[in-house]
Amino acid sequence: MEFWIVASVAAALFQTARFMLQKVLSMDVLSTAGSTFARFAYSAPAAVLLTGVYLLYSGTSFPRLTASFWTFALLGAISQILATACVVALFRQRNFAVGITFKKTEVIQAAIVGVTLFGDTISLVGWGAILIGLLGVLLLSRGAGSHGIWASLTSRATVLGLTSGFLFALSGTTYRAASLDIASDDALVRASVTLACVTLSQFLAMSLWLRWKEPGQVTAVWRARSVAVWVGLTSMAGSFGWFLAFTLQTAAYVKAVGQIELVFSMLASVLFFKETITLREFAGIGFLALSILTFVWVI
Repeated sequence: MEFWIVASVAAALFQTARFMLQKVLSMDVLSTAGSTFARFAYSAPAAVLLTGVYLLYSGTSFPRLTASFWTFALLGAISQILATACVVALFRQRNFAVGITFKKTEVIQAAIVGVTLFGDTISLVGWGAILIGLLGVLLLSRGAGSHGIWASLTSRATVLGLTSGFLFALSGTTYRAASLDIASDDALVRASVTLACVTLSQFLAMSLWLRWKEPGQVTAVWRARSVAVWVGLTSMAGSFGWFLAFTLQTAAYVKAVGQIELVFSMLASVLFFKETITLREFAGIGFLALSILTFVWVI
């Protein structure tokens, strides 16, 4: 088995573990914002430390960061904070597997955003995959118990899920733009510096927000460190796995292998959280998985 496949599967596994831990924190210990903050509170120090170690090891000076870098980086940081909050809030509405599946619509939504804003083109097969994905979304949204298609599509769970997918797609696009803005031939320098700046910005922004809007949550995150620290570490491990895979193989193939996260999320939902996945939800997850796999193979 090629190493990029191992890296992709490992990244998906770490990402699933991180969302599992965030679901546990959001249900029993922290608020939605507090559970979101836990990811950045414990990943930011690790990202800064690893970046510093790599710069020293490689003998590279810290690159100059332009205004456009900070524009893209901060836009991505805010988008990722809101996207993570949407997923954590969704876990309160639906089971774990459905929440992760809604998040996975980021692949399809990113393509639609590209067509709408940047004039990208999508093949006929690609549009067919998007229609299959829409069917999957319809099935998953009806699983919430809503009556009628419009009521299903506008339910709180569906809106949270699709919004998270859109925001994750936006953050991924802006992170790439930020990293490419750094004047360095070393891809690891560009990625690590971007990651360190973004996570540190997210840590500072959410600290101030929680102090203002939810006093006591920062302290609660610290008290929950026995679990919350693993949220940060699994987040860092997952990010590193994705980056490593993207350096070894094209994004389409990595994204295709990464859909194994849907399998991990279903196993976690049934075995760990003891949740029941309905036949309609199984069908919806299946259609969305087929849609995403088809789409990433044709782009």
